[in-house]
Amino acid sequence: MFHIASPSLPARLALAVLLSVGAGGAAFARTLPVSGTFMAEGKTTTTPAGTVSGSFDTATDELTYTVTYEGLSGPVVAAHFHGPAKRGVNAGVLKPIDGPYDSPIKGTTTLDKAQTKDLETGLIYVNLHTAANPAGEARAQLHVKHTK
Repeated sequence: MFHIASPSLPARLALAVLLSVGAGGAAFARTLPVSGTFMAEGKTTTTPAGTVSGSFDTATDELTYTVTYEGLSGPVVAAHFHGPAKRGVNAGVLKPIDGPYDSPIKGTTTLDKAQTKDLETGLIYVNLHTAANPAGEARAQLHVKHTK
C-alpha cells in the first residue's frame, strides 16, 4: 500500500503565490489579434483602402503591426497611432509610426497601461497623413479580438 504525503507548507505557499501572480500576469498572457480597415478621414475626397493587422502581447504590452494602404492622394508623409477616441471622433497623437511610409509599413511599439486599456476597448486608431491632407487622409480604428 502506498501513502501519498500532502505537500509541505512551504510547497503549498509557493503554489499559492504562483497561482495568485498568474491570475493577473504572465501565466495568463495572451497574444491577441488586432485589425482595422482604412476609411476616408474628415473631408477627404479620395477613397483610401487598406488595413492594419497585427498582434498585441498582453505579457509585454507590445503591439506588432503591418499597415497596408492604397488610393491616397499622394505619398504618406506621416503616420501615427491616435487616441483615445471612438470611431469618428478625433484625438491627439499617442505614438508615432516610424517611416519609411511605403506600403506595407511594419513595426512594433510598446504601450503603457492606459494605452493598453484604450487599445483593448477600441479607442485607438491609425491615421495616415499626406501633403494634400496633413490632418489625416485615411483612418483605421483598431479592434482587438478577445479570445477565451
